[in-house]
Amino acid sequence: MVPRRIHSYVAPRRFVAGTVGLPGERTFYLQASDDHSVTSVSLEKAQVSMLADRIDSLIDQAGASTMAGREDNDPLALPLEEEFRVGALGLAWITDEGAGEGLLLEAHALGEDEAAEPGDDDPDAADTLRVFLSPDAAAAFARRARALVAAGRPPCPFCLQPLDPSGHICPRANGYRRRA
Repeated sequence: MVPRRIHSYVAPRRFVAGTVGLPGERTFYLQASDDHSVTSVSLEKAQVSMLADRIDSLIDQAGASTMAGREDNDPLALPLEEEFRVGALGLAWITDEGAGEGLLLEAHALGEDEAAEPGDDDPDAADTLRVFLSPDAAAAFARRARALVAAGRPPCPFCLQPLDPSGHICPRANGYRRRA
């Protein structure tokens, strides 16, 4: 049995969501980096969207004040080497006198292994990307993630499913093929 890998970043130099590919064929990634390493994990578009919404909600619930800072619009770091595919995500708001307050995000590998509780180092759990972000960094991540999701294919005005450049079979039009 291969031992569990935990990729841990406290106040990373960079933590972003990004994509590779054209709309409709994109692969979504979370990427954390510091001065010594880069960790990339893939996940679903819906997970990125949910993550952005939940981060905003946690910041609001904690009553944390955030300041708009420099937005990170740079592409993902290359070469892009996927460590694992995300199966489960965990978020927790941490208030610690030593570390300050911020967001603990954990992305657990997809698989048969059980995902650990946030902060748990169980050696039998799934591989994990663990990132601790300041409130400002968490808010900046959420803004970029929302913009990334919105940059995809536009929705059909009738059924709200994504439109392909060649059109799609719209269920609201009894299968009539609508063009974008």
